[in-house]
Amino acid sequence: MKRITGSYVTHTTLGEPVKAFVPHALPPGAPVLAEATWSERNRAAQMALARLSAVAGLVPSVDWLLYSAIRKEALMTSQIEGTQATLTDLFDEEAGLTVSNTDDVEEVTNYLQAFRLVQDNLRDASGLPISVRLLCNAHRLLLNGVRGTGKQPGELRRSQNWIGGTRPGNAVFVPPPAEQVPGLLADLERFIHAPAGDLPPLVRVALVHAQFETIHPFLDGNGRMGRLLIAALLEHWGLLPEPLLYLSGYLKRHQSAYYRHLSDVRTEGDWEGWVGFFLEGVEVAAAEAEKDIVALASLVAADRRRLLQHAKAGPASYRLFELLPTMPRFSVERVRQALSTTFPTASAAVKLLQELGIVTEVTGQKKNRSFSYQAYIDLLSR
Repeated sequence: MKRITGSYVTHTTLGEPVKAFVPHALPPGAPVLAEATWSERNRAAQMALARLSAVAGLVPSVDWLLYSAIRKEALMTSQIEGTQATLTDLFDEEAGLTVSNTDDVEEVTNYLQAFRLVQDNLRDASGLPISVRLLCNAHRLLLNGVRGTGKQPGELRRSQNWIGGTRPGNAVFVPPPAEQVPGLLADLERFIHAPAGDLPPLVRVALVHAQFETIHPFLDGNGRMGRLLIAALLEHWGLLPEPLLYLSGYLKRHQSAYYRHLSDVRTEGDWEGWVGFFLEGVEVAAAEAEKDIVALASLVAADRRRLLQHAKAGPASYRLFELLPTMPRFSVERVRQALSTTFPTASAAVKLLQELGIVTEVTGQKKNRSFSYQAYIDLLSR
């Protein structure tokens, strides 16, 4: 029996009648989501997340892992929406170096700010829980001063939107009418905070993401907000202690399948296909993140050994080296500020790391030079 996951309402928008899809509340019913369709994949995905957490725990400082993982997710989720920024662009912008595509980089940094806001609230006993209000606050930061800034940042849409096509009448998908959005989000919020029932957390995360994308509650930024919600729920439901997963990399590589599975939920009632795709994505992305952590930790440990064995190495060069994973592009002035030292001391520390081949100068200039921990950036950019 084909499952019906919503109903269509016909209403007039931009002077023509359109059929907008209104999803049924979660969890899926008639029939319910059968355990046999998700149990093995869910177990594999949970094991992959557990291994990722364990490997991260072996690294001396989790801070630099988080620095890179969060930025990688921010970059990939923005690239799905068409931005062209790279990790190097992002690191340059943070270092105060010149960046050519500033608009794209700003979109990525806005996502970082929105993510931090959500995470800070969830970790603060007096902060907001996962809720429409928190998502609206994050959305305001996401669209602040960038493409989409004129599309009601921080507010639920008050007009009809659509996906694909030039107008609702020829769109690939028309989400629910604006007046139904608050009620649909209230249902989604209730599902998030309801007792778990028979569905494990990862399956519920998959359901929430698809439902959010179907509701499409904002005029712009729905994809990034929906993926931010995935990261928030992974922490909220105790699946990862820290945001070390960059699932958007997997979703970007399989972008057409990602969109097709979301569409099939609405048109074919195929919740099983979407949940299976999502769980496979979590398993693959967690295994990739685990492999990256091992590679990054090995690189940093090998470079640290080389530095410690050098006769001229001193406190300034040691301290600079430990900053590199969270400052992979830098100028001597930035080092001076970070180490609270003099310019000659900072310059000498950089020069030693350059002599060892740990950092390279990237401008080819005599003045205003900037440097890169390039092997580290190359590993992250794989």
